[in-house]
Amino acid sequence: MSRIQKLSPERLQELNKQLADKYGYNDGRPNFRVIWSEDEFEKRLSNYTDEGFLLLTPEVRDFPKYKQWIQERYILEKITIIPEFAKGQLVEKVGYEPIWTFETKSGEFLPPIIGACVYIIEQLLENVRNAGVYTKYKDTGETPEERIQKVQEIEEMLFGNETVTGDALAYKEGIVVPANYNSGELK
Repeated sequence: MSRIQKLSPERLQELNKQLADKYGYNDGRPNFRVIWSEDEFEKRLSNYTDEGFLLLTPEVRDFPKYKQWIQERYILEKITIIPEFAKGQLVEKVGYEPIWTFETKSGEFLPPIIGACVYIIEQLLENVRNAGVYTKYKDTGETPEERIQKVQEIEEMLFGNETVTGDALAYKEGIVVPANYNSGELK
């Protein structure tokens, strides 16, 4: 039985709309988005057919972007200019690069939520800002203690009720014994 509960297309679209409203667009495309790893393809120049035969001239073909490495996971992506070294293979000049895969540290599936997306993006922007490259977003003035508290709140929101028993019950793999059960008889 699968433990993966995909978001409805409407919920994923709403999440991406919230990210676009908060972080804007670049040439009509959102700066950040969440995608499903199995659905993403990228256009590349290929010298081979699907069957492996060499072509006389390269042609543009769609290749899976993530599913050969990351299966059945949501990924937070950031729009970026394709670097020079990859322009020979990739057709587009601007694309999306992964910045976070929604999974636990042990590789278990996690659904994307707006709070986690905002936190990850803000940390990325803070790191870039500290490097002196990006100055659009202002420092929030958080102390290290406030930042630690925010991380703990997000962890509690994401993992607060996780136990082996709770997971088994949530995924309909556990058995519930009523509190009033005694020696095979209900009272």
